[in-house]
Amino acid sequence: MPRRQEMSTTLPINAEIGSTPVAQETARRTRVRYWVLLMIFIVTTVNYADRATLSITGPAMRKEFGFDTIQMGYIFSAFSWAYVLSQVPGGWLLDRFGARKVYAASIFFWSVFTLAQASIGVATSAALAVSTLFVMRFFVGMAEAPAFPANAKVVASWFPTKERGTASAIFNAAQYFAAVVFTPIMAAVTQWLGWHYVYIFMGALGVALAIAWWFLIHSPAKHPSVNKAELDHIEAGGGLIHMGERGGPKAAALPKGQTAFYVKQLLTNRMLLGVYIGQFSINVLTYFFLTWFPVYLVQERHMTIMQAGFMVSLPAICGFIGGVFGGVVSDWMLRRGFTATAARKTPIVVGMLMSMSMILCNYVSADWMIVGLMALAFFGKGFGALGWAVMADVAPKQVIGLAGSIFNTFGAVAGIVTPIVIGYILAATGSFAGALVFVGLNALVTVFAYLVIVKDIQRIELKH
Repeated sequence: MPRRQEMSTTLPINAEIGSTPVAQETARRTRVRYWVLLMIFIVTTVNYADRATLSITGPAMRKEFGFDTIQMGYIFSAFSWAYVLSQVPGGWLLDRFGARKVYAASIFFWSVFTLAQASIGVATSAALAVSTLFVMRFFVGMAEAPAFPANAKVVASWFPTKERGTASAIFNAAQYFAAVVFTPIMAAVTQWLGWHYVYIFMGALGVALAIAWWFLIHSPAKHPSVNKAELDHIEAGGGLIHMGERGGPKAAALPKGQTAFYVKQLLTNRMLLGVYIGQFSINVLTYFFLTWFPVYLVQERHMTIMQAGFMVSLPAICGFIGGVFGGVVSDWMLRRGFTATAARKTPIVVGMLMSMSMILCNYVSADWMIVGLMALAFFGKGFGALGWAVMADVAPKQVIGLAGSIFNTFGAVAGIVTPIVIGYILAATGSFAGALVFVGLNALVTVFAYLVIVKDIQRIELKH
């Protein structure tokens, strides 16, 4: 990780702690936290690209193996079955061993299982292909389970509260950046080389990232390039600078044997329940985009896979812009004196109301209008996707990984429900009209959850 310091006289962190007050006052803050955020953004981009591989290769695989829409719905959901089941264990691992170790292992194993999907072509029947693909996608979901709770844990460690909304929005916006960058690439590879090579390319890229993460990422307290000025800035602003690594306060670790006790507290808190429901409904939009959206463009709008690949990029760009803008607006409101409740809820509610515009796609026929409405919907979805910033604000300090995993479980359940429900809607009606209504109405559920169920947004104190 590059070292960015304004003055050449700035000493390493261990030396600065014992330096004179004059030296401390004249030292300028390093900006290592932004390089850490860049690394999180890159890893999350590849994470979402791996989730979306099947949505791009799916039409070619359906043609080769003869999958029907219901089978495709279940295959799309395989990732999320494992993702849901592995969330709490993943959160426990994060709190027990720290984000650096667990995230490196997560990236490595999800990439290996992505790479393994290239071998599915040896299957000789649709039934064998369906079962093999389901199992491989299941293992990818299991390996990816700690990823977003780890993102939240790293952001809570590296960023003070008033910078956390922007930081969380940036890594969350990586899902759109993944579509912008990788969807056209995967579509081109599928058309020119064959769908197998998509999995080879993405798997190899992920293995390289796992190695990079291991060597580049540390807690703020242990990072060799952080000076005392930046460390003090992070800690004074509420950053949990030890990130679960050894040497941090014992209170940062999950007390042994207390997991079930704390899970019960997290699941019975009204504020968190509203946040959980909101995350489920927001992720209905996410998983429509990751699974059926390219199929919608090919099947319902009669585009080629190459056309669909580039058309997906346009709403994704808007989603990315909306995601970053939502975090910036939220943090700006905090700096202007708004409460955390107002600063977090306002972008969420406004963004979700904008997302409902996708329902209007049922009433227009021109491709440019379809893409325009989807762009507006995904701008709104990105603008309102501040759930991880909320979790970083409210999760109990002792169990940030566990709290984030439960939150992510609710979101991941949408990854099970959404593709299956849409698969059955398509089988029953032969049209995506009902599917778009189903997805759009979930945005309204998010508005209800944050306005009615969630009250004040504030950090929770656990009972012991």
